[in-house]
Amino acid sequence: MFQHLTSAISQVLPEVVLLATACVNLAVGPFLIGDDGTVPKGLKHRWGVWSLIALAIAAWLQCVPAPVVEATGLAPFLSDSLVSFVRLVTTVTGIVLVLINWNQTEDRDSAESHACLLFILAGANLIALANDLVVLFLALELVSIPTYLFLYVARRDRSGQEATLKYFLLSVFSSALVLYGFSFLYGVAGTTNLTALHQVLKNHELNTMPAMLLVSIVTIVAGLAFRITAVPFHFYAPDVFQGTANSAAALLSFVPKVAGFIALVRILGEPRITVASHWSLAEKSSDMLFLLAIATMFVGNLLALLQKNVRRLLAYSSIAHAGYMLVGLSVAVSAPQINDDATSAGSIGGLPALLFYLGVYGVTTLGVFALIASLSRPERPLETSEDLAGLSKTHPAGAFLAAVLLFGLTGLPPTAGFLGKLTLFLSAWNHGTDLGRRLAICLAINAAIAAWYYLRLIGVMYLQPSRDDTRRTTGVPAFVGVSLCAVASIALFFAPDWLWQALQRVGG
Repeated sequence: MFQHLTSAISQVLPEVVLLATACVNLAVGPFLIGDDGTVPKGLKHRWGVWSLIALAIAAWLQCVPAPVVEATGLAPFLSDSLVSFVRLVTTVTGIVLVLINWNQTEDRDSAESHACLLFILAGANLIALANDLVVLFLALELVSIPTYLFLYVARRDRSGQEATLKYFLLSVFSSALVLYGFSFLYGVAGTTNLTALHQVLKNHELNTMPAMLLVSIVTIVAGLAFRITAVPFHFYAPDVFQGTANSAAALLSFVPKVAGFIALVRILGEPRITVASHWSLAEKSSDMLFLLAIATMFVGNLLALLQKNVRRLLAYSSIAHAGYMLVGLSVAVSAPQINDDATSAGSIGGLPALLFYLGVYGVTTLGVFALIASLSRPERPLETSEDLAGLSKTHPAGAFLAAVLLFGLTGLPPTAGFLGKLTLFLSAWNHGTDLGRRLAICLAINAAIAAWYYLRLIGVMYLQPSRDDTRRTTGVPAFVGVSLCAVASIALFFAPDWLWQALQRVGG
């Protein structure tokens, strides 16, 4: 027993480090604030350094082989290629978010904001590790609950409080839907263990359960659709993105998507799990995912065309990108109607394409928000597209990096965004079904629509004169994050093989 307990703990050591560091922040932080509300000079920078050290230790522990214990398949945690990928993504995400958050919060709130970031990143990792519905739900809440606090401390004015309240109320509703769906899933299978649950659905002839499974799928997907900002559960995003701080908007643009999509992958399990000879859990969900993907792509992109506020535009852009990722998920869980070799390729292609695009999107969108945070100042905010006018003259380096990142979001070479959209398109087109080809066509149409508003921002930066010719100052930590993201986007375009081969193992 102790051997299995030791093995379970060793599997989550990186997450234990993040959680312990966050708890230290919360325990020590209040005692460093004076009675008059003042804090020692430079303290918030030390919290940033402390968070980066915790992320570095967690990354090192990920590389240390865990003790090998005979697996029973019923352990609460999994350890596979998907876990390694998610940990890599959250580590990079954490570094960039810490850099964005470096100067965004008040000194007295710095300990809490960095603690929330570490809690959220640990929760995202635990979602990938989860092999049990209870663990999965607790991990989802470990992402959600600290997010409420992070939104609140990031911006305490009226608009920030309104954004926090909107996100809180709708997130609670989302959690209730997910838990309701989990209860039906448990009622069908009689177990909360995901491995055992999938085996029950695969081997057992269920005569009366498809209806219960359908209710379970609908409620779970609806609850998680809120987290990934899929239509029609997207309506909170534009207001929250606009009302909150740049660091919080950056967090919301990506981390909940990681949580939502990885949870969907874990719940749906193997592609085409057969419940009965005529019924499949994944196959039934693919019809709903197909509709969600198309609606999310078109609504996000068409409404983004109408926006002038940059963060509101990026919110609708984030919705559209969720639609692109749903293309990959829909392909991954649906059964191609072609020969066995192609079927194998089809079932593998969707999931690696989804994960590759998820990583690429994270790099580019976090870079854009880091740029906004870096260039925005109280006396000279960067709110609307007009505020970007003449950026090529007032901050040439910032304009160049912004163009690289916007090229990535558009899906143009030489950025990884091009490869991300290409892999999604090919996985859908080569799927061998009418559904796959329709998704591929819709993806291509939406990529063209999105190019308009992304390239329009680049045109504003390079072709329109600035209303203020004085040079923009930058926040150094956030600008370092911008540079890292831009370099990563270009590097992944020229050297994607290492990541793609790792993701093929996930799909296999």
